[in-house]
Amino acid sequence: MRAMALLEFFGTECSHCNATRPLVERLEKDAKVKVEKLEVWHNDENAKKMEEYDKNLCGGVPFFYNTETKKWICGEASYEELKKWAVG
Repeated sequence: MRAMALLEFFGTECSHCNATRPLVERLEKDAKVKVEKLEVWHNDENAKKMEEYDKNLCGGVPFFYNTETKKWICGEASYEELKKWAVG
């Protein structure tokens, strides 16, 4: 199986990001995937990286991007949505 690059862009104080965190942790455990978490509100390098992937798709956080499938999720998502995004 090829390694997937699953990215989560988030803001530390973002209530939507914090609400999604337990679902991402569950996804990593259940689906045996790793989501790279990148904080963008206090980290300029991560904010620039988000701009490279976002390209006017979301414009905010949380923003989930799968570099293999090019699929993304804007905002809060259910566990089922996250799983479909991560593993198809």
